[in-house]
Amino acid sequence: LSLLSRQKVIINNNISKLFSTNHAFDLYNKSREGGEVVSVLKLNELRDNPGAIKKKRRIGRGIGCSKGKTCGRGHKGQKARGKVHPWFEGGQTNFIKRIPKRGMKNRNATPMLGINLGKIQDYIDMGRLDPTYYSEVRPLNMKDMVDVGIVGKANSIQHGVKILADGANRLRTPIRIEASRASESAIHAMESIGGEITTVHYNRLALRALLKPHKFSILPKRAKPPPRLLPYYQSYKNRGYLSPQVQMKQLLRNKPELVAKENDDALNNDDNAVAENDNDTNNTENEETTTKKEEK
Repeated sequence: LSLLSRQKVIINNNISKLFSTNHAFDLYNKSREGGEVVSVLKLNELRDNPGAIKKKRRIGRGIGCSKGKTCGRGHKGQKARGKVHPWFEGGQTNFIKRIPKRGMKNRNATPMLGINLGKIQDYIDMGRLDPTYYSEVRPLNMKDMVDVGIVGKANSIQHGVKILADGANRLRTPIRIEASRASESAIHAMESIGGEITTVHYNRLALRALLKPHKFSILPKRAKPPPRLLPYYQSYKNRGYLSPQVQMKQLLRNKPELVAKENDDALNNDDNAVAENDNDTNNTENEETTTKKEEK
């Protein structure tokens, strides 16, 4: 009896170490006395409920599995020996080939998102665009259009933005705009009031870096246009950024001292031309006088 009592004391001490709180120990004592039964959940006892997972039927394991021998495929034939595509119709011309095909989808197309000049003027009137900033500091680009709400989301610009002339009759504020494309009427309407439009090429990476710069630790450089687009951006008719006239305008805008120097050179050239004209007139008068003396 003494040995049994000693074993009980050891067991109770071990149980008290397992349960950290007195409340749990009281519940355990009640369960021993015939009260509420407490079960402790352990990690090694985690399992699904009975019947939650049904074992998959194994085929080809004899007649006892009900899917032996032919495994549910039947006797012989193409479907018993291999796979058949769902659109296979036994050898006759299948449905997808029988229906007519019209039109095409150009895989090399680069559709542009159209933005009208009238909409830009509306945002200027609402005060969401600062015309002095976008005319003197820097041009309005596609990122600014997304920020102010002219373009709904950055993801809607897949290949670029094209400036269109709808609402040009309401345009009265001159600003500078930088976009992927622009129509001739939009360029003429903006330049008629003193503004400026420049077309700039953005590839997919450069466009993503422009619209979402926070996703880049180092912003990549903008790539040059491919050969098929190079003539467009080299043409001054389209106000391409690679045309000599547009590059000269940007150079004179960034370095105004060159404008003053050019004006001084022009004045000097005019003075020289005037002096040369005076010399020519004096020479002609001297020649006339000599000829008159010789005649006399």
